[in-house]
Amino acid sequence: MKVSRNWLQEYLDFELPGVDELVQKIGAQLGAVEEVIDVGKKYEGIVIVKVISCEPHPNADKLQLCTIDDGKKVADIERTEGGYVQVVCGAPNVAVGQFVAWLPPGRTVPSSFDEHEPFVLEAREIRGQVSNGMLASPKELAISDSHEGLLVLNEDAEPEVQANEVVRQSPTIKPGDDFAKTYALDDYIIDIENKMFTHRPDCFGILGIAREVAGILGKQFVSPAIYLNAPSVEETATDTLVIDNELPELVPRFTAQVFQNITIGPSPVWMQTMLTRVGVRPINNIVDITNYYMVLTGQPLHAYDFDKLRKIDNSESATLTIRHPKKGEKLTLLNGKIIEPIQSDIMIASAATLVGNGGVKGGGDTEVDEQTKAIVLECAQFDMFSVRRTAMTHGLFTDAVTRFSKGQSPLQNDKVVAWTRAQLLNISGVAPGAYVDDVNLDKYVTTRNSLYPSLEVSPSFIQRRLGIDLTADDITSLLTHVEFSVESNRNEKDELLTVTAPFWRTDIELPEDIVEEVGRLYGYDKLHLELPSRTINPAQKDQLLMLKHVVRKKLATAGANEVLTYSFVHGELLKKVGQDPEKAFQISNALSPDLQYYRLSLMPSLLDKVHMNMKAGFKEFALFEIGKTHSTDHMRDDTLPGEFEFTGLVVVADDIIKKTGAAYYEAKALLEHLVGHEHLTYKPVSKDMQEYPVTQPYNYDRSALVSLKDGEFLGIIGEFKPSVIRALKLPNYSAGFEIDTEALGRIMTKMPGYIPLNKFPSVKQDMTIAVDANMAYETVYDAVQKAYAYHGLDETHIKLELIDIYQNEADTSHKHLTFRFTTTGQNRTLTDKEVASVLDKIADSLQSEINATRI
Repeated sequence: MKVSRNWLQEYLDFELPGVDELVQKIGAQLGAVEEVIDVGKKYEGIVIVKVISCEPHPNADKLQLCTIDDGKKVADIERTEGGYVQVVCGAPNVAVGQFVAWLPPGRTVPSSFDEHEPFVLEAREIRGQVSNGMLASPKELAISDSHEGLLVLNEDAEPEVQANEVVRQSPTIKPGDDFAKTYALDDYIIDIENKMFTHRPDCFGILGIAREVAGILGKQFVSPAIYLNAPSVEETATDTLVIDNELPELVPRFTAQVFQNITIGPSPVWMQTMLTRVGVRPINNIVDITNYYMVLTGQPLHAYDFDKLRKIDNSESATLTIRHPKKGEKLTLLNGKIIEPIQSDIMIASAATLVGNGGVKGGGDTEVDEQTKAIVLECAQFDMFSVRRTAMTHGLFTDAVTRFSKGQSPLQNDKVVAWTRAQLLNISGVAPGAYVDDVNLDKYVTTRNSLYPSLEVSPSFIQRRLGIDLTADDITSLLTHVEFSVESNRNEKDELLTVTAPFWRTDIELPEDIVEEVGRLYGYDKLHLELPSRTINPAQKDQLLMLKHVVRKKLATAGANEVLTYSFVHGELLKKVGQDPEKAFQISNALSPDLQYYRLSLMPSLLDKVHMNMKAGFKEFALFEIGKTHSTDHMRDDTLPGEFEFTGLVVVADDIIKKTGAAYYEAKALLEHLVGHEHLTYKPVSKDMQEYPVTQPYNYDRSALVSLKDGEFLGIIGEFKPSVIRALKLPNYSAGFEIDTEALGRIMTKMPGYIPLNKFPSVKQDMTIAVDANMAYETVYDAVQKAYAYHGLDETHIKLELIDIYQNEADTSHKHLTFRFTTTGQNRTLTDKEVASVLDKIADSLQSEINATRI
């Protein structure tokens, strides 16, 4: 936000401090200052002169030989007999009697001031005639882009009116006046960072900044009367102007007025210089007036050519409809760009077609140009979220977007229209016409001077939060300086202040907002520098964070490599692993087209990284990730998506390596290295579990569900479906697991139990049994465990291991499983005979339980 010091001064009844002190106060209590520009340096020595004579140059057809009256202001310069100065001028519009800007010799042309080599004038001969400096065009003065002729100044203006009155007039001028001082160009521009005002739309106007400057300097500010209480205008919704607001929720207020008898031309020089200083390019008197009051009040305005609106509709009246676009509609903007609006855009349309993008940019078909004779002035309030979305979609970032995306107050529309109307009526011949104020303020309080109800706060409430002793009078003074309304009353315990925010404040909703306002106006630098009391007890460690550290370390020591991927994936990737994108949350403002959905599990992200690593030359590796997943099947009680912490791993080897065995067992070894085999049980993937996203990438015939010994579900481990292998170009040797990290923590964070070393030697014996080939290993394992649990020796420890599975090609109906029993006595050395007796009993038990035959 570029702020003119001179413009601020016009609305203050006290003298501003020096620019350095002012910048320091603004930076400390209002917003960070990015840059301070001394505009006056650019215009030093430029003088207002009157053209006394103008004759053709004797040696050039397109040049004029002029004498000018500078009131003898400039010393040490060659003059004619009448005391005038000779200047050669090539401008086609130069004429006797004009007041113009003269750059004497030795002065720098303002438009070149910031260039690497500024253009400094001198007295020099042009075609045999001496020219003492030059007469300047608006472009050379860095005021506008116009360079067709001289900047002609108004000599017949009425006396200047103070800015706090309704309108401002051009200053009176005479030969010899300082150009910069006359048009307030002896100025400093203070550029304040826009982010500081994200919640303060009133501070995107000079008036709002002036009010805040008065407040932080401890002075009373009074807004112009026309802004506080706009004169009432009877609404004339006639056939001349019809407003149809179909989107009252997005456009709570839309005000418009017709003005006839318009003559398009340059705006007054004082207005052009003001706009130029704050970064707005002058265009013509109508557009400049709308921009002037936008910069002054923070409320964007727009002017439509009234006759073009009627011509589009082939009607005697003008119609403005606020609606969403229809399918296939397009709009040509003022800058010539053609856009196809999205469905959520707020559009302004005539009866026949679109004429503007609400809150963003007007349409080219109704542009105000040199032929315009009548206008419709629009002043509206648009939903800031809709404006922001539209601007991002179409890449349109205008001054209007900057302001509308902060949430302007709809209660100021009629005030801004009244102020703008007063300035328009100051243009000779302009006549006001139909006026329509479409007010839809149901979501606001009914009172017209504040957006929100009054708040009650006590001085003690503010004191406790700021840590300073401010009396009720102190607080009242600080707030009323920036035009808050404060009433004081007492209850039994404390004094209460009833605070009402002015209508332009859209950020005062809570008592804490009042605290913040008081603290800022008082000065945060005045708050006591005292640290709050705090305990010296060490902070508790985050158990989940510690668990992730342990998991990371264990898998890394086993040779796996950690990756960190986005929580978002492409919908096609979900389909490739067999998951349904409909179960995933879709991102409305995705970081990129490839990141459309929240992932349902970690495995799609991991598998997506396998092929690219193999192409990079890595033939055998394991990747793991610890991250979050989300699914529409799981919502929290507060209607927010549930988050699940998972640990996923994939192990692969290129087909050329020809690894023996199944990849499943390598993944199982890594899982048991992480958790410990004694804590885990494995079961086939049941039908109901095959519907869950976490299981869908896996080949169910070569996978298993993993649970803890206590029955708590942990996750899945296995090899992948052939379709997944083909879609993601995986090697045939690939497997992985995905387990619940938090459930894992209930085992890994437990302290291990103490088991003393055995004092007696162990006895190892193997037993091979034959079972039906279709019998699941889980059934066999459970039966073996049950058998030795009932037939074991007292005070012994038995360890069970499966060491071999064999199937004879000649007998496909059976398979042989070899188990190794390691038996250790706790108080004596066991004999082979004792252990063999136990194995005999186990074999008999297996025979009866699962029809197993001992080999």
